[in-house]
Amino acid sequence: MSFVSVVIPCYNEEKHIQNVLNAIISQEFPKDKLEILVVDGGSTDKTQKLLREWANQNPFINFRILNNTNKNIPSALNIGIRESKGGIIVRMDAHSIPEKDYLALCIKHLDQGLADNVGGRWIIIPGSDTWISHAIAQAAAHPLGVGDAKYRYSDQAEFVDTVPFGAFNKEIFTKIGLFDETLLTNEDYEVNTRIRKAGGKIYFDPLIKTKYVARSTLSELSKQYWRYGLWKFKMLKKYPDTIRWRQALPPMMVIGTLSLLFLSIFLSIAWIGLLSLLGIYFIVLMLGALSVVKKTKRLSLLIGVPLAIIVMHFSWGAGFLCSPLKQS
Repeated sequence: MSFVSVVIPCYNEEKHIQNVLNAIISQEFPKDKLEILVVDGGSTDKTQKLLREWANQNPFINFRILNNTNKNIPSALNIGIRESKGGIIVRMDAHSIPEKDYLALCIKHLDQGLADNVGGRWIIIPGSDTWISHAIAQAAAHPLGVGDAKYRYSDQAEFVDTVPFGAFNKEIFTKIGLFDETLLTNEDYEVNTRIRKAGGKIYFDPLIKTKYVARSTLSELSKQYWRYGLWKFKMLKKYPDTIRWRQALPPMMVIGTLSLLFLSIFLSIAWIGLLSLLGIYFIVLMLGALSVVKKTKRLSLLIGVPLAIIVMHFSWGAGFLCSPLKQS
């Protein structure tokens, strides 16, 4: 059986880090075939203290804390890969809680030679028990919020463009290179693009599941999606052929809204166009939220889900459009 290295980038994750570590040691997978590498970017909260405490409580597991002076995710991943002993690299996130068979299923597919990277379903869970937290979690798994990102909602196993995080044969990084440290987000999509361009495959299996803790507030959500949009532009500059319709719509919505708002200063008909655009947009989102309300029996999601999706779309689109100014 393959030896597996789980690499976890980490920075100020005192609320989540022990959850993911406990989930990993609860895997239906031999502990003597496993190591965990937490690559910390100099956390200033209680994260490092909690890591040391956890290590002392679980001496049976091969566990190391590595230092990441660059304080970003792709650098952390590359440090972990270079220091790893395993032939398989599993890239995990501090906000994740993998199901007990996560590693076993990933390794089975890799050992069968099915693909070069294997991943599964993100089950998005709320970051707190507030109504808006539940709305954010539902929006982050809704097709109107994430388009054709199938790993957020699909039940069909298939070859795809990308999966969240994933399990890799380590040798693929010798072939295509490590994660791009100039990309502070979208590093997973970029490395999967290089795998596919090199003739490799990415496999999505919905039976492979991990819970992912969503942001708790609209402010946190906005910052997250602004960052996604900002760095997606740089990724698309390198690989323009990888753009998808879901990535084009938010910038177009921002441009359309701002253009109509500007024109409304001079043309009264532009006000009608703006109100019509936003009205239709919100109605579509509310109709999309009806299925969520029916499933969860939470009436507050009828407003909360559209609100969260609006924040996601406009933050992503604005970040994307501002990216050339920031990176010029």
